[in-house]
Amino acid sequence: MNWLEIGMLGMLAGVAGTGAGGLVSLIVKKPSPRFTGTIMAFAAGVMLSIIFLELIEEAIEFSGYSAAIIGITLGLFAFYLLDHFLPHHHPVSPEDTAFGKYMKKGTLLALGIALHNFPEGLAIGSGFVGSTELGTSLAILIALHNIPEGMAVAAPLQQGGYNYNKVIAITALAGVPMGIGAFIGAAVSSVSVYILGLSLGFAAGAMLYIVCDELIPDAYKTAGAHLSIFGIFLGTILGIVFTSWF
Repeated sequence: MNWLEIGMLGMLAGVAGTGAGGLVSLIVKKPSPRFTGTIMAFAAGVMLSIIFLELIEEAIEFSGYSAAIIGITLGLFAFYLLDHFLPHHHPVSPEDTAFGKYMKKGTLLALGIALHNFPEGLAIGSGFVGSTELGTSLAILIALHNIPEGMAVAAPLQQGGYNYNKVIAITALAGVPMGIGAFIGAAVSSVSVYILGLSLGFAAGAMLYIVCDELIPDAYKTAGAHLSIFGIFLGTILGIVFTSWF
């Protein structure tokens, strides 16, 4: 599989994930916080399993423990900087009732999520260089993670007066940078086996940051402890099944 094909698959995962989230938000109209939070918890469980059962294990196998640890550290630090300079939050605050505020919030969320999707694309690209099975797993799992992101963008845009077509278009476009990231991730990871291990470790660190900083805290805040634990449990089981299938 060449770099362009990997980039296209990464873009498909990004657009399908955020676009599906926008569609769900339009169908459900006003998704409850408990519903959205449970989906986030489910995505967290899926991602945790792929981090520890696939990415870190593959990074160590390709390049050894040092490359895996350095990559994980770089991934965590990169996402820390990204969140520090370009923060984005899922919940829509109750006081933002004016249409203009809703549209502004939805637009800023779309921009923030689009920028966060780029390094997730790097993870997909490096995964495909490691193996088609690993890349496919990452593409599917990150697409699942992007569903609540798309819902977070669509809800304020819909309440701000945008029609269905514009809401779907904006949420889908937020996933496009993932394709660019996947292309670059594949190109960089192809340089050497050691760089591949670093890239897989980077992907693990980046995804671990997403899970611990965004998905689980947001799930607990919106769905509560019990539903969050249930969602994490189901997601982890699905992730284990994925790793055995691919």
